[in-house]
Amino acid sequence: MKKNILSLLSLAVVLSVTSCTVEIREDADINGGGTPSGPTTGAVLSGTGTLTGTLTQNTTVKKGTYSLEGVVKVPEGITLTIEPGATFTAKTSVGSSLVVLQGAKIFAEGTASEPIVFTSDSKKPGDWGGVTLYGNAPIKAINGAIKAISEDGNEVYYGGDQPNDNSGSLKYVRVEYGGKKIGDGTSETNSMTFYSVGAGTTLENLVSYMGTDDGYEFFGGTVNAKNLVSYGNYDDAFDWQDGWSGQNNSNWFAYQTGTGNFGMEIEASGNADNTAPKVNGITLMRAAGTKPENPGSSEVSAIQFKKHGSGIFTNVYIDGYKNTDGKNAYSVLIQDAPTETEQVNKGKIVVSPANHLNSDNLNIWGYTFSGNGGKTFTSDTTVKKVSLIGGAWATVNGVDLLSSLK
Repeated sequence: MKKNILSLLSLAVVLSVTSCTVEIREDADINGGGTPSGPTTGAVLSGTGTLTGTLTQNTTVKKGTYSLEGVVKVPEGITLTIEPGATFTAKTSVGSSLVVLQGAKIFAEGTASEPIVFTSDSKKPGDWGGVTLYGNAPIKAINGAIKAISEDGNEVYYGGDQPNDNSGSLKYVRVEYGGKKIGDGTSETNSMTFYSVGAGTTLENLVSYMGTDDGYEFFGGTVNAKNLVSYGNYDDAFDWQDGWSGQNNSNWFAYQTGTGNFGMEIEASGNADNTAPKVNGITLMRAAGTKPENPGSSEVSAIQFKKHGSGIFTNVYIDGYKNTDGKNAYSVLIQDAPTETEQVNKGKIVVSPANHLNSDNLNIWGYTFSGNGGKTFTSDTTVKKVSLIGGAWATVNGVDLLSSLK
């Protein structure tokens, strides 16, 4: 996500939507004239309805088609449960998003054949703010700060002291057309964002599709993620900062097409003392002719490390990263000398075994500072693309998003 400091004035419109209590609207023929059914301890939407504002009670959403209007917040102590087959269409004219705050939970568990889908009413990249989770796990922000203010337009403090904090579960969830512009009109939200989310949270079989910022961004925390798909996102497919340290991640797939920056952008907010996250099984693919957001930008490499970013990556498959507009594309790009000294040389940056093909500068790491000629390696051709189960969860408008893995 691009950095942005918002003024209170710029937030006025957003806050005017979210400061009210939740309004759950249903058609007159649902649940007896629009009265939510289910247990007295919560509300139930059955088949159709609208979510808007801040939830004030536990809410269950059944299979059906729903509207999402404005910034919908799940506050502390409240649980939002979404059942397989539920589809939410975000209203673009009112800056919609779904935000799960610290101490709240979301259980959105679809299936491969009946995913939970968040889309938009006009089906264009950048339509809405996507899905954001806040947890209470530790972070290490700039200057080692243990708390920071979010950059998603909500200006929420994040960071805590509970590594195993549980914000719920996301399984077989697809988020389409995120990346709503905020603040100065040049910064955007991500499709899926995780602020200080803890390892007790489950993230599995997720798709981020055609957003105008990052597919996934982690701001600190300890959460792990398995079977992630980032398809056609304009900025980076995967991004993290503030010392994210998940240790049990696997099967990440990015397909960059049309517009796309780095496959992975990795930093630790300038903190040399960080815990390197681990990911086993990464496939980064870039379609022919894909260019960065900004013409002439050097953001064309597969994996970038900067500001003490770290990561232990195994079984990495990199395909299609070509020099663009005079800028060199590398399998791995190290942006500054401190990252080389404190992270690479101390074994906190490892990308091996890796298979690097159909790209320029084959089997070379790039450096943007003087004194380094590039680290060479030998591609391991036994490393194959990740394997993911197919189905409706990874199909949009009849297009199989996993077809390039076959």
